[in-house]
Order: sequence, then structure tokens, then C-alpha cells
Amino acid sequence: MKFKKPGKARLILAFLSLTSIAIMLFIPIKQAIVFEYQNKGEVLAYLPIKEDGSFKIKYTHSIHLSDVVESYNLTEKGNIKLYELMYEDFAIGMPENASNGEIFEQKDGKYYIKNMNRVFPSFDLRIGEVRANHTVISEGEEYPLTDYIEPGTWIRIKAKKLNLIETLKGVNILGQ
Repeated sequence: MKFKKPGKARLILAFLSLTSIAIMLFIPIKQAIVFEYQNKGEVLAYLPIKEDGSFKIKYTHSIHLSDVVESYNLTEKGNIKLYELMYEDFAIGMPENASNGEIFEQKDGKYYIKNMNRVFPSFDLRIGEVRANHTVISEGEEYPLTDYIEPGTWIRIKAKKLNLIETLKGVNILGQ
């Protein structure tokens, strides 16, 4: 039995198909907030971010035992900007006033610092083991980080466009 050599057209088609698959696997396509293990770059979980690029992190203050909510959005350069802080108690560890250009407000028993412009390429957080209950909030939905990441873990939070391979490695907090 004699086999026929594949023609040039078939070889080119096969090459283009493999190239397309490689591109789909490795080209960043999905904007997300990524929760990485320490400073090692290993994605533990991620939260796909919509067009406005906003999300919040809520936690229980360890001394006051009241909620603190930090509001963030993504910058055009892919950094994370803290634009608002809400807390319920003045005391240890909480600001007493706004900085230059910021606005301090008291409303319904809560304190707000608005118009913040604190930009970070990333920031680190140790997931609370006892009472912090670190929770990420996106589009009104709350996702306790201990559902996805072991309490006590030191994580790095940053914005990143993920490729298909990376989305398969980490846990999509939205479960999609």
C-alpha cells in the first residue's frame, strides 16, 4: 500500500490551524483582578472585570470589629487605583481626615474619604484567619476570599489580562 504525500495546501492549512490554536491559548484576552500566591506569580484565583474596571474589598477591622470598604478601579495603564474608603469608627489604624485633593464626608454614621487617587501596580494582603472576612465585591455581588484561598495566605492582588491557559490554572471567582 502506497501513501500519498500531503500537498502544500494541506501543510499550509495544518500550519495555520496550529498557529491559530497557539495564539488562542497564549494571547491575553480576559481582563481580571488576579490573586497570586505571594510574589511567585502563581494564580490562585481571579475575578473577571467588566468594562468600568471597578471592584471593592471589604473586611472587618481587627480592633473596631466594624466594616471597612476600599473601592478600586483599573487605570488605562493597567494599575489599580484606590478612589474611595468607607469605615465606621475613628480609632487606631483609620485616617482622621482626607489628604490633599481628597474629600472627607460623614453620612449615615459612616465616614468616607472620596476623590482618592492612590495608584498601585499591585498590593499585598494576608487573608484573615480569624475575623477579617476579606471579601471582594463586584457588580453588587460579594465573594469571600476564604472560599477560594486558604486563610492566612499572603497574596498579591493586581490587574492582568489573562490568556486561556492562565484562566484554566486559576479559580474563576464567578464560577464561569
